[in-house]
Amino acid sequence: MSFSQIEYDVTDRIATITLKRPERLNAFTFTMRGELVKAFDLADDDDEVRAVVVTGAGRAFCAGADLSGGGDTFSHRDFHGEPGELVDGAPRDGGGTVALRIARSLKPVIGAINGPAVGVGVTMTLPMDIRLAADTAKFGFVFARRGIVTEAASSWFLPRLVGIAQAMEWAVTGRVFPAAEALAGGLVSRVLPAGELLPAAYALGREIADNTSAVSVAAIRRLMWSGLSASSPWEAHAADSRLMAELGSAPDTVEGVTAFLEKRAAEFPMKVSEDLPGGVPTWPVNPYGG
Repeated sequence: MSFSQIEYDVTDRIATITLKRPERLNAFTFTMRGELVKAFDLADDDDEVRAVVVTGAGRAFCAGADLSGGGDTFSHRDFHGEPGELVDGAPRDGGGTVALRIARSLKPVIGAINGPAVGVGVTMTLPMDIRLAADTAKFGFVFARRGIVTEAASSWFLPRLVGIAQAMEWAVTGRVFPAAEALAGGLVSRVLPAGELLPAAYALGREIADNTSAVSVAAIRRLMWSGLSASSPWEAHAADSRLMAELGSAPDTVEGVTAFLEKRAAEFPMKVSEDLPGGVPTWPVNPYGG
C-alpha cells in the first residue's frame, strides 16, 4: 500500500511509521489521519510485525494540526471545507480517531519523538506504550492558547500517565516545554542524543521480537490499558485470572517453560491473528477507525 504523508516499512519484524511532511514539520492533516489508521491496520494484520516504532521525518515529530486553513481550522470541517465526521450523532476529532486506533493496537507501540511534538503531535503519542525523546525535542499541549480544548482523548490518557496535577499544569498553561521536563514529569521514559534515538527504539523492538510470545504481548497490552479504568484490583485480578486459565496450557506457554528448562531460545508457535484468547479485553471499533 502506498501512502502520501507517511511512510510504512517493516524490517526485522519491526514496523516503522514515519510522519512525512517535513516541509510542514509533519503537521497533521485529515489525509495523515487516514493513513495512520491504515498503517496500524497493516501492522495488526501482519503476524511478522512484533512491534511498531513511530517517528517523524526531518527535524520535527509533528508540529500539530496544519493551520493553513486559518481561523476555520478547528471549525469541524475538513481541509476541503466539507463537514466533519459524526459518530452516533456527535462530532469526533480527527486526532482522536488516530489515538483510539493506536490504543486498540495488538502490537506494542514505541514513540521515537525526534523533535517538536505539539498539539495533536503530542496527544497522538499518549496511547503509545513507550515514549523515547531526542534531547532536542519539545512538547506542548497548546490547546488553551488556540481557544480549544485538549483532544484525541488526552483528557483520559494524560492524567493517567503523569497524574492530574502535572497534566493540568501543562494543559492550562499551554506552554511548550523541553524534553528534560517531559522526562521529569513522566511523559517520556528516556531522553537520548538525537543520533541515539532510533537505535534505542529499535533495540527495544528487537528485545520484544526476539524474546517474547506475540500472543502474550498482545494480551498484556490490552490488560494493562484496560486495567487503568478497572474499578478495583479485584476486577483486574478477575481479568488476569481468565487469561491465565486460557493460556496456562497453550502451545506458547508450553514452549516458554520448556525452552527455559532446556536453556535455549524459545520459538513461540502461536499467532495473534489466529490464537488470541477470547478473554483478551476488547475496545470498541468506530466507523472511522478509532
